[in-house]
Amino acid sequence: MKLTVNDLSFSYKTRKILNHVNFSADTKRCVCLLGENGAGKTTLFRCILGLLKGYEGEILVDGEDCKKKSVKERARMISYIPQANLPTFNYSVFQTVLMGTNPLMENFHTPGEKERQLVFEKLEMLGISHLAERGYANLSGGERQLVLIARALVQNSDILIMDEPIANLDYGNQFRIMEKVKKLAEQGYLVILSTHNPEHALLFADQVLVLKNNNIVLSGAPKEILKPEVIQNIYGITVELKNISTENGMVSVFVPCLDL
Repeated sequence: MKLTVNDLSFSYKTRKILNHVNFSADTKRCVCLLGENGAGKTTLFRCILGLLKGYEGEILVDGEDCKKKSVKERARMISYIPQANLPTFNYSVFQTVLMGTNPLMENFHTPGEKERQLVFEKLEMLGISHLAERGYANLSGGERQLVLIARALVQNSDILIMDEPIANLDYGNQFRIMEKVKKLAEQGYLVILSTHNPEHALLFADQVLVLKNNNIVLSGAPKEILKPEVIQNIYGITVELKNISTENGMVSVFVPCLDL
């Protein structure tokens, strides 16, 4: 499945947020979207998800215009994983994930055995089946994020949109989540996520998009795109790119140039 964005523009009243944005991405790829706060990353995602209706241009999935799709039809193509948060009601993990099967059912139908088996399948796939009866609010941040990913997976859509999925997670959980995300891409999903950590893009992404001045100014392979001057241009901080030898090979990291 291929996602194509053609000449996408969006404004909040007179304030231009996106201006003729163009990019495309295929399944089996992890795509990292980089950009400073306020660059328009969430607005771009909300347009793709159909949550913002007033955009100009085209958003196509396998050549089909998403504007012509119903809410349920679009949900069957594209899933959304927000940042983990605490809910008002402490539903179990199983109940939380089961809610994601709604787009698969006809109106006024309730989840049956087929949907319940799908939930168990995705919980097992992410290694969290043992949490099925736990309350969602009683989980750690990393566990909650995996539950939200499972809830998106039961929609059976091939495109996953993640808005800063590792925000507010500790150092270890950031990498554990990113490893899961990378595996999802390898298993056939198209994963598009926003992050403020360019090292995660270096380690896990197949494609990097840089959003600046209301547009995608760079798109390509991480090692080609993520140069120190690009990071400085995005975030206004000088960095050096260092290659570090590990037991798994060479790893590239950005080191800030600070006067300490």
